[in-house]
Amino acid sequence: MLEPAPAFSTNALNFILFEKEDDFKAFQKIQDDYLYWDKVKYKAKGCTPEELWQAVKFKRWFNKKELNFGKYEFSFFLTDYVQRALHQFDLHIGGNLSSNTGIAESDKNKFIINSIMEEAISSSQMEGAITTRKQAKEMIQQEKKPRNKSDQMILNNYVTMKHIVQHKNEDISPGQILNIHRLIADKTLDNPDDVGRFRDNDEVYVIDHVNSEIVHSPPPTEEIEGLMNDLCHFFNHDTQDFIHPIIKGCIIHFMIGWIHPFVDGNGRTARALFYWYMLKKGYWLTEYLSISRIIKDSKTQYEKAYLYTEADDNDLGYFITYHIKTMEKAFEALKEYINKKQKEVYQAARFMKIPGVNDRMAQIMKILHDDGERILTTKEIESRFNISNFTARTDLKTLVELGFVDTIQVNKRKQNFIRSARFDETLKSYQL
Repeated sequence: MLEPAPAFSTNALNFILFEKEDDFKAFQKIQDDYLYWDKVKYKAKGCTPEELWQAVKFKRWFNKKELNFGKYEFSFFLTDYVQRALHQFDLHIGGNLSSNTGIAESDKNKFIINSIMEEAISSSQMEGAITTRKQAKEMIQQEKKPRNKSDQMILNNYVTMKHIVQHKNEDISPGQILNIHRLIADKTLDNPDDVGRFRDNDEVYVIDHVNSEIVHSPPPTEEIEGLMNDLCHFFNHDTQDFIHPIIKGCIIHFMIGWIHPFVDGNGRTARALFYWYMLKKGYWLTEYLSISRIIKDSKTQYEKAYLYTEADDNDLGYFITYHIKTMEKAFEALKEYINKKQKEVYQAARFMKIPGVNDRMAQIMKILHDDGERILTTKEIESRFNISNFTARTDLKTLVELGFVDTIQVNKRKQNFIRSARFDETLKSYQL
């Protein structure tokens, strides 16, 4: 458990005068990083750790916004860092589809499908799914049946994300949240009766598995209905005091984890509802972000953000700051991914000089050119390019006729496709 912070009192304030600009900047950084007492106490210079903590808390208290869920009070303070980040997000992940993201119109479906897969895989891996990204993507792209619980978790998340994209403009209700859980938890819980229903007992705790210590006891069962109703109202309606939509999305994410309304699958449900709210509020680029991948790589900080919030009088600033940082990293990762894919498209463009080869065929050729052992299926081509079965078969048949692809007869009806033994020779004949 976290070290308790010194008690904060508005009646006994010790004001700190920063004589040096560097000291003031250090204070601002403490706020921007939203540090808790366990870090703040080592930052004191020219004052005691307790005095510095009082100053930190005073600024947060004086500028805080308050909100309630049930009988529970929460608050948050938007730092300069968070407000700068919100401005950048408003510029880049919301607004018109003509925003300068570098995503070509013809590539949008492909990027969306890949992002949904990445989010599904990472969100499931955070909850214990064990598989490689390559295996998971092949299962989704080729529509293979899940081999085990890990595969099932990933497939469930993928189906859920697609469901959210289709229903993103709708309001939420407790029934819809139960449906999201039903999609996410299908065939993955120890007790199938727990799928798609709120927990009916208080024997649910958040455990630190390193030392088996209870780090969070959720609200009792009899409060779940009221809390979920409040959360749905928060999701569907504007608050009396304006709260930026991204901040509201972060709070929705936090509250599902804090209320812990399900026996299992709370984290996956929380992240799914965050996506739903962001898309509903017009932050369309969220559809391309894999936030869970960043959270998975910083899971300790993710868990501590919950602990800090609860330890410091339900101050949501800790969780909001962490979440904003993950969104920044996810956006940077998306830009890197787009640059990488644009290079691949550029490299594939030379194949389009071949008569009869379209953009999709050129990308298929690029895949086989780079990976001579790759086996493709019609289902994978359908999924990768979001096209019909007929179009996928037509593209592959054309590549077979051109001599770049060979077929492998799996059974009477099914064929797989591999790089032709004549691939390089045929390519040279076009002088490419």
